[in-house]
Amino acid sequence: QEQLVESGGGSVQAGGSLRLSCVASRLTFLNNCIGWFHQHPGKEREEVAEICPTNGRTYYDGSVKGRFTISQDGAKNTVYLQMNSLKPEDAGVYYCAALDVFLSGQPQDRVDYWGQGTQVTVSS
Repeated sequence: QEQLVESGGGSVQAGGSLRLSCVASRLTFLNNCIGWFHQHPGKEREEVAEICPTNGRTYYDGSVKGRFTISQDGAKNTVYLQMNSLKPEDAGVYYCAALDVFLSGQPQDRVDYWGQGTQVTVSS
């Protein structure tokens, strides 16, 4: 069974930075796009960034554009989410997900499988 392993969450003050990591299998890294989703308590997960390792295509939600950067390291089968200028509303659980490259539509409908999530806390 394919797995995604996230790390890098933690607690920071507003304005601070964190870097999240998502380690995938080589198969996933080559065959899927990888997305980062943010979930507030009691709300649905929403995609904030996505990268397709095969062509480097990236996507950012407007709420994080200019503050977050998604990148990849092919040698490590790892996707990173660098989060700068963090705001209290960025707090929550961040999940990475393997997304089908052929499907269109809402990101949540393209997810093949999820990581376990990592908690981010931002204090004001």
